[in-house]
Amino acid sequence: MTHVEGTGADEDQERGSVPGRALPAGRKSLTRFRPRRRTIAFVATAAVVLAGGAVAVSHSSGGGHTSEVNGNTIEYAAGHMPLISDYTGTSLTGSPIKLSNYRGKILVLNFWWSDCSPCRAEAPTLEVAYQHYHPQGVDFLGDDVGDTVTSALAFERSDSISYPSINDPGYAFAQQFSQAAPVNATPTTAVIDKTGHVVGMIIGTLSLGELTTLIHRAGIAKA
Repeated sequence: MTHVEGTGADEDQERGSVPGRALPAGRKSLTRFRPRRRTIAFVATAAVVLAGGAVAVSHSSGGGHTSEVNGNTIEYAAGHMPLISDYTGTSLTGSPIKLSNYRGKILVLNFWWSDCSPCRAEAPTLEVAYQHYHPQGVDFLGDDVGDTVTSALAFERSDSISYPSINDPGYAFAQQFSQAAPVNATPTTAVIDKTGHVVGMIIGTLSLGELTTLIHRAGIAKA
C-alpha cells in the first residue's frame, strides 16, 4: 500500500511521460498538463502501470483506498470517484458537444490522436464495444488531441469509427478533464457512470475484457 502526499513542489512540476521511461512509439505525451494536489496519488498510480508495475496496487487517503491498479486499469473506490464537470467542445465535424448531455448514460471517453500506433491498435476493439453496448445505453466519445481535422477524420474512416470525437488541437478539453482525473498520454480511456463520476481508467492500449469490466462496474449488468 502506498500513500502519496501532494506538495507545493509537486504542483509546480509539469505532467508528462513517466520519468526514466520512454513512451512506446506513436504515443503522445500530454506535457502541457499540470497536476493538482488532489490528483497526485492517481498520477503515481498511472506511473506504476506504465512502468509495468505490480497488479492490484492500492493507494489510500485518510485510511481508505482511493484507487486500485489491475494490469492497465485504474479502478476508483466508491466515494473517491472523480466527478467530471460540464465540459464543452466541438466535434471533428463541427457539432457542439457537452458532457452534460451524456448524464443518465454510461460514457466511454477515449483520448487519442491519428499518429498514435497504440490508438490505432485499439480502435477496432472500441468500435466493436460501441456496437455491442450502445443499444444498452452506453455512449462512446473520442477526444482527438493535438491533431488536424483532416488527419483525424482519415483515421476514423480507415478504422470505421462510427461514434463522434472532439476536435482538441490545443488540449483544452483534455486539460479540463485532467483537473478531475489525470490523462498523461494517448491512448487513455475513461469510463464515466450515469452521475458523471469516473469509475476507472485504462492506461495504454485497452482490451475488450478491461473495458467490459469497467462498463459493468459503471452499471451494466453482465450478459
